[in-house]
Amino acid sequence: MRRYSQQVGMALPLIAAALGCSPPPRARAARDADTVAFAPPADSMIPDDPVGRAARRGLALLTHTADSLPGFVGNGLRCVSCHPENGRRPDAMPWVGVTARFPQFRSRSASISLIEDRVNDCFERSLNGRTLPAGGDDMRDIVAYMTFLSRGVPVGAVVEGQGLKRLTLTTGDTGRGARVFLVQCTRCHGPTGQGTVIAPPLWGARSYNIGAGMARVRTAAAFIRYNMPYDRRGTLTDQEAMDVAMYVNAQPRPDFAGKERDWPNGGAPPDVAYPTQYQRQHPTPRGR
Repeated sequence: MRRYSQQVGMALPLIAAALGCSPPPRARAARDADTVAFAPPADSMIPDDPVGRAARRGLALLTHTADSLPGFVGNGLRCVSCHPENGRRPDAMPWVGVTARFPQFRSRSASISLIEDRVNDCFERSLNGRTLPAGGDDMRDIVAYMTFLSRGVPVGAVVEGQGLKRLTLTTGDTGRGARVFLVQCTRCHGPTGQGTVIAPPLWGARSYNIGAGMARVRTAAAFIRYNMPYDRRGTLTDQEAMDVAMYVNAQPRPDFAGKERDWPNGGAPPDVAYPTQYQRQHPTPRGR
């Protein structure tokens, strides 16, 4: 843990801000800094030392997740299924700068999360599996690679291309989506979304579960719009991407136990595919 202490220590001012304390001037400067260019270091720059060897092993776990961690993955996806090009593609939820954004408050859990918590969210939801031991070698090495990709990014800075570009559309048509899927997606994902040797399953027992971020239509649509088809990305229109997302996420997929406890203080996005306890306890009056 010593190798992460400096970065975690730099993140503590963000927690202070969340608690209403005034961060020191250097923390304010990092928080208010201009957007940082998307410039991840090449893998050839990973040092040949214990930290570098951990980062290289972390990259192997992220790219061969089910093969390397079969006891923790419950479907046919890998970490790079949703974070293409080893987390290096802008506007595709890249890992560049991600460790500089943690610890952070997350409304879905209504708590301060560490980067390890965020990784385990993906293991439970996107990979429909089990959490890794937070202090184990596997988690350590995964975080080591993400930290390598985040080198030089100030704590709290915004990195160009982080996350996903959002679409202005809020709805689509599953019928149109089925037709686009047949033409554009089946050659890689299969006619029934079952996945192939070159692309992961999009629904069914071997896909992401209902609690995953990709199960949200707007998230899936943004990913599809700018990243699919894989060899012709950016060729779909906003509407086609939304239609495909509606169609894919209308198909059956695994459940996620405890999903109703998400967003315990309210604020669940409108495209979440399940009701939460908060929504049941605070129903919106009709006509609003």
